[in-house]
Amino acid sequence: MTGKGLRQIDWSIARCRLVLSVTALIAVFIDPTAPMFSRWIPITSGLFLIDPNALAVLAAHFCYSVTVVYVLGRGRVPAPRLATITTWVDVLFGAAVAMFTEGATSPFYAFFAFAVMEAGLMNGLRRALLITGASVGLYLALLLVSAAGNANLYIMRPVYLAITGYLVGYLGQQRLNLEAGICELAAESQRHRIARDLHDGRAQALAGITLRLESCQELRRRGRHTEALLDLSELQGSVNREYDELRAYMRSLAGVEATTPPSRRSRREPLLSIGAHFNAPADLVEHVLQILREGVANVRRHAQTDSASIRVRDTGFEVLIAIDDDGVGFRDPAQEPWSISSRVMELGGTMDVVRNGKPGAHLAISIPQRRA
Repeated sequence: MTGKGLRQIDWSIARCRLVLSVTALIAVFIDPTAPMFSRWIPITSGLFLIDPNALAVLAAHFCYSVTVVYVLGRGRVPAPRLATITTWVDVLFGAAVAMFTEGATSPFYAFFAFAVMEAGLMNGLRRALLITGASVGLYLALLLVSAAGNANLYIMRPVYLAITGYLVGYLGQQRLNLEAGICELAAESQRHRIARDLHDGRAQALAGITLRLESCQELRRRGRHTEALLDLSELQGSVNREYDELRAYMRSLAGVEATTPPSRRSRREPLLSIGAHFNAPADLVEHVLQILREGVANVRRHAQTDSASIRVRDTGFEVLIAIDDDGVGFRDPAQEPWSISSRVMELGGTMDVVRNGKPGAHLAISIPQRRA
């Protein structure tokens, strides 16, 4: 699944969590509640009355749901890490709600089921079984402590939860397998199309350039240097055109709008200030260097600036990259450099286009460390 598709699922889950929180408050407000720990917890719930303890737990869940929506909107936490954290927090909230709202229509079961479905939808069978096992274990522990004499009245609930977890995880795994198969077929078809286009277009252009270079070498051997220089100048223009066309072709494959670089004749080479000091695994260093290389290329091609700066440092947990220039900036407020953003997303990081009112383009990149 693409990063955009995963982000849409994250938003859908966050909205559903918020709806669950609101409806749970309404259900407990209407339903007289006798908590599992009523022997030790004084309860004042009744029709249209919520016990302060239950209200505190449900209010905390509501605040948590709103916080997740806010964090998703800011994009500061990588989606996989956020999904792992929220899944386990949902399980813990299910246990807390079960403690304080064990009524005839208590919403606690929906909290456990929500965590199980979230895990199955996002990560398939293995994660769903792990979350289901934790949920069932917590609920059984609550039963042993609070309802030892009446456990037979509640014992089927964790069984139903386990069945639900397996079914949801199985269906989620089938979805992931089908998506993987579809992506493989689409990738194979795309590879054939790209190979054909490169063979019919770019490969022929390279063959023509090779012939022109051989011609220039022959002219030089014959002492016809002026003609050789003229051919080389024309050849340089051809190479530049092929480069621009190839770059536009690659962006079209990624579904990104092609950009037109400024005229090479009128463009001055910018002065770059670069500072980098960070520790990271070798594979991550290669990715960072590729990001820096693309950042330098973008400054040269598009920024129309006299100066720019690139800074790289690490915090021990993530590598931070700042790319700043005082040029023309981005024409579209929503625009961002595709090649850099796609690589950062692949690494599980985040990239923000800083809108601080200053001229030029300003990128703030954060990539999580992956230590062995």
